[in-house]
Amino acid sequence: MEHTAPEIECIDLVRIYRGAGVEVQALQGLNLRVERGELTAIVGASGSGKSTLLAILSALDVASAGTARVAGHDLLAMSARQRAEYRRTTAGFVWQQTGRNFLPHLTIAENLDLTLSVGRVPRSRRAARAAEVLDLLGVTAVADRRPGQVTGSERQRAAIALGLANGCRVLFADEPTGELDDANSAQVLEALREVNEQSGVTVLIVTHDAGVADHVRRTVGIRDGRTAVEVWRGGEVGDHAREYAVLDRAGRLQLPREHIDRLGMRDRVRLQLESDHVRVEPAEEER
Repeated sequence: MEHTAPEIECIDLVRIYRGAGVEVQALQGLNLRVERGELTAIVGASGSGKSTLLAILSALDVASAGTARVAGHDLLAMSARQRAEYRRTTAGFVWQQTGRNFLPHLTIAENLDLTLSVGRVPRSRRAARAAEVLDLLGVTAVADRRPGQVTGSERQRAAIALGLANGCRVLFADEPTGELDDANSAQVLEALREVNEQSGVTVLIVTHDAGVADHVRRTVGIRDGRTAVEVWRGGEVGDHAREYAVLDRAGRLQLPREHIDRLGMRDRVRLQLESDHVRVEPAEEER
């Protein structure tokens, strides 16, 4: 069977920030694999490392060590010009803040035309491409309005249209529902799911909102700069979910804090190999 490279691959990814005598390790050997055409959510609390991961995958920051590849691009080896070209043609973006998605004094249609111009789409093709993505996201009716004149759901769906306009391979959505209520959030997440299904673009949603798991088939939880858990659903969104701890390349896994607290685990645990599983229990002297 032919081996297909993943669309997103991080191997032992490390990011260290230094300043004023302080060193912060935001990513501590993170591993992640996302196949082409997947719809995946990265979920983590503030300080977990998810924003750092997104910055690296977006080519807005560079990892300190490890490997990060997106759509065949080695993100640690690219020049500044290659990184700019990557952001223009390979990666699409949907940000939480309106000001990062749009120029507020332009209409949605004018923003879209500007995006296509930056993407070097010929003028003769821009109108057709704009109509295509506006229709896909169901926002054709508000194309002649400014971003501040539409609902939150319409604004974020228009932002998705901008992110897709230049034919990206991967669409990164950073807290796309962070400023929306539950009803509008559900509309935006469903729009991302439909875009993924209809266009085949790989979609990576980065958020602190665990509720996004109801709209995707795979959720990856980040804790302390590493992938800690994955939640998988069946063939359809809404199917029964199964949660797994992530075993990294060094054989490490992060036990859920509630399990650790309930069993009184502290510094040491005992591992016992059974016929079909590994038993983890508190050390006798610590019970």
